[in-house]
Amino acid sequence: MHSVTLNNGTRMPILGFGVYQIPPEQTERAVTDALAAGYRQLDTAAAYGNEEAVGRAVKASGIPREELFVTTKLWVQDAPAQDNTRRAFERSLAELGLDHVDLYLMHQPFGDVHGQWRAMEDLGREGLARAIGVSNFYPDRLLDLILHNEIVPAVNQIETHPFFQRTADHDLMREHGVQHQSWGGFAEGRNNLFTHPVLGEIGTAHDKSAAQVVLRWLIQRDIVTIPKSVDPGRMAQNLDVFDFELGDDEMARIGALDTGASVFFYHRDPEMVARLGKHRVDN
Repeated sequence: MHSVTLNNGTRMPILGFGVYQIPPEQTERAVTDALAAGYRQLDTAAAYGNEEAVGRAVKASGIPREELFVTTKLWVQDAPAQDNTRRAFERSLAELGLDHVDLYLMHQPFGDVHGQWRAMEDLGREGLARAIGVSNFYPDRLLDLILHNEIVPAVNQIETHPFFQRTADHDLMREHGVQHQSWGGFAEGRNNLFTHPVLGEIGTAHDKSAAQVVLRWLIQRDIVTIPKSVDPGRMAQNLDVFDFELGDDEMARIGALDTGASVFFYHRDPEMVARLGKHRVDN
């Protein structure tokens, strides 16, 4: 599996398996199938409610822990965020049945962000999280966090797909040594992604699907991606993207699909901020 090197030297597979919106009762089977297919990066979160199922699959797999890269995420914490963050992390670790995670992300740029980050810095120093990062941070919020804290986030996981390409975000992250990671790489099929004529034509030229073209496009931009599927055949297909390369003209054609806007929701919308702030994950 191809990998990237994070800003603290930790190696992270460039292609992983996400479990967002997979019900807990289906997650263990899905992760088991993903590991059997060859995935070694797993991405979950406290807010997904399926950390325990991920942990069961990891344990049952028999794969040496050092061969796996496991990410989970911290939900919004109010002050005193430093105490709450450690409790939330300890709960996630217990749910996963692990003695450390490879990457711990702040899931949303809300609540006592700086207090949460300082607690996460401590978790990183103690080796409980091999790397720490953030998710859903727009450039101004990311730079504010970098400028006022000691440890630069290793990763920023943000919505990124052909219709919302995040070029300015990508450039800022590269400038400051933050790894760009995509969530929603397939845009959940919005804008007819899986049957889009541009993606389909490019795929036909390489004997690949539109989905495989999207994954290859992300990888060639050095963006870590975590496609989700509960179908073993589709899992295998999503891994089969390292035997072809998109040309400059093909990358440009995909680049022209960018709308510059989310196909899901805007994190700066007050209504969305209120909705996320009211959602609680027990500590």
